[in-house]
Amino acid sequence: MIIHETLGNLGLSNKETDVYLSLLKLGPVSIREIASSAGINRGTTYEILKTLREKMLVTYFPKGKRKFFCAEPPEVLVKLAEERQRSISDSLLTLKSDILPNLNAIRPDALTTNVHHYEGDEGIEFVLKDILHTVEQQKQSNSDKLYRVYSSRLIRKYLYRPFPNFTRQRVERSIYVNVIAIGEGGEDAPLAARKWIPVDQSDPSASYVAIYPPKCAMISLVKGDYPTAVIINSDAVATALKISFDSLWERL
Repeated sequence: MIIHETLGNLGLSNKETDVYLSLLKLGPVSIREIASSAGINRGTTYEILKTLREKMLVTYFPKGKRKFFCAEPPEVLVKLAEERQRSISDSLLTLKSDILPNLNAIRPDALTTNVHHYEGDEGIEFVLKDILHTVEQQKQSNSDKLYRVYSSRLIRKYLYRPFPNFTRQRVERSIYVNVIAIGEGGEDAPLAARKWIPVDQSDPSASYVAIYPPKCAMISLVKGDYPTAVIINSDAVATALKISFDSLWERL
């Protein structure tokens, strides 16, 4: 549900959200009734109520020997989001101005490797987000916010499986992409240009190469549908691939 995803971004677990929603529906109730409505055992419900009270989302009042809990109005969630936004903004400023320079100062002058390996859907999602983040830094003009891709036919249905809104986020950030598709197919998308290299339909290769200086990423499949990826952080390598891509692009 979108409410679980949204409140998750505010730091609430799915169970915390379930308890809060139950309280909204039920009004002032006992722990036993909350646990029954949310489908969570009483011990866990009690701990969740403590965390929700710390987040100022739940209050309680005594009624005889029992405690009755009730949810704060949903508008409190907006305040929680605003506080979290301010906290993140402050942390970002501190990270850029103080922490990042200090962290870079303790790194060796020459790293032993600039190659990083990733696996599974989570790894592919990281690579796709890295493409967006890196290209977005090219802020001179929208025309500079461009990356290049080689994409084979067999990998297409797996590529965005862990990040289905990738294209929407790319478009929202005004990022362009030129795609050389290896094999027919592929869907048209906004801010995207596509050219094709025909191959035999029996070609078993499944690969994706993204060129986004100073990096390039290579994604492939092993054991049928398990994705693995490598990011190479090298301006020299990325530039060489960019020149090769652009030369081929002009000839297709």
